[in-house]
Amino acid sequence: MSILIDETTTFIVQGITGREAVNLTRECLDYGRGAQVVGGVTPGRKGRDVHGVPVFDTVDQAVAHHGRPIDGSVVTVPPAFTKDAVFEAIENGVKLVVIVTERIPRRDVAEMVELAALRGARIIGPNCLGIIVPDVIKMGGIGGPARDAAKSYTRGPVGVISRSGGMTTEMSSTLSAAGLGQSTAVSIGGDAIIGSTYAELMPLFEADDETEGIVIYTEPGGRMEAELARWVTENDSRLPIVAFMAGRFMDEMPGMSFGHAGTIVEGKEDTASEKIARLAEAGITVAEEISQIPEIMKAKLAERSAAA
Repeated sequence: MSILIDETTTFIVQGITGREAVNLTRECLDYGRGAQVVGGVTPGRKGRDVHGVPVFDTVDQAVAHHGRPIDGSVVTVPPAFTKDAVFEAIENGVKLVVIVTERIPRRDVAEMVELAALRGARIIGPNCLGIIVPDVIKMGGIGGPARDAAKSYTRGPVGVISRSGGMTTEMSSTLSAAGLGQSTAVSIGGDAIIGSTYAELMPLFEADDETEGIVIYTEPGGRMEAELARWVTENDSRLPIVAFMAGRFMDEMPGMSFGHAGTIVEGKEDTASEKIARLAEAGITVAEEISQIPEIMKAKLAERSAAA
């Protein structure tokens, strides 16, 4: 099994004629069993195609052409138009929206997340690389070209959630090299406001029979880790979790940031040291180095198996 997507998932690419989206579409079509990209949307480009994928002016046209609801959308349009694109997708019945675009105004993101909640949809991102189910399907640019993604991601029992797109692949590659494959890997985005946090994805992994453990990549800034620690404790999670906390140097350099909008430290609770302490209190092990993650996870899985 997997979470969010599988080989039956249909999706469109909004902004499909842009250079990045053209490459992304090719990567998704080539990977695993081949994604079901059933259409693309770029206003004024109806009648064209991208790698055989038909292009439409609107999401409504794409849905009508497909003849039934479309599961998801990858949004790659410029930041000024992202909110309109996401609203259009959700209002046309799309239930999973992966937003690749970065530098979207916070108010726009908040409004998109609110609409998704009202319509029973889910947003991944913004400023993310998407979702991958190893050897099956990827939705977004995660892992890069299909041949590279195939080297980094392998099928297995460990779920991966990361605020950094690149580190999603780095951690998965490290796990794969140690013989630990992944059930699903999700790049959730590094912005201050995102559609799906660690805690919001945990129930999905919890319900997935194939997932036996979780690895997360996290950073200073924001309250997502506190939310995760609380969720794990309150729900008595069956899944062992190993985390890696980047940016520990920021505790010694107040006001310093290293790229992601979500790494702005607004108070003591947002610092790396405080987050590590909160995670540890919830039984989540924080590795000193990424290279340590596989052995820590193997030990946790063995302990869990012995106790079963």
